[in-house]
Order: sequence, then C-alpha cells, then structure tokens
Amino acid sequence: MNSAALEETTYCGHCGGEATGAASTHGERPTSEAHVPCLRQLVMEPPRYCTVCRRRMKVQVTPLGWTAECSRHGVVR
Repeated sequence: MNSAALEETTYCGHCGGEATGAASTHGERPTSEAHVPCLRQLVMEPPRYCTVCRRRMKVQVTPLGWTAECSRHGVVR
C-alpha cells in the first residue's frame, strides 16, 4: 500500500479494524456502525491500535490517566 492510501485509511483504535465514513479522531471515535461496541469501550479505556497505521500501541495506564504511543506516529493523548 502506498503512503497516500495509508494516510487516507483510518482504523478503529479499539479493535484495529478498518473504520469507514468520516475520519476517526485518534482512536477516540470509530465511525462505522460495526464499531459502535468499540466506541463504548473507548469511553472507558485507552485506544490499543494506531488509527493511522493499525499498529498495536504501547499503552501505559496510571491512576491519573493514560498514554498511548505508536512506534511510527508518536504519542496519542
């Protein structure tokens, strides 16, 4: 897949599946009807997959919040 196509494709931040419709917002809101359960999960927990490249992210959960980091795209807050 070329880099232009990669930037246009977005993925669900919870399950890593392809999100359709409007662009998702860094794993916070998957846009496909198929991802409604994922949206409910993302309200309670951090995203696990990068919405740009679908890579599994390094997630750190603390009592004060969480951080998620993609090896290619950096920190998601």
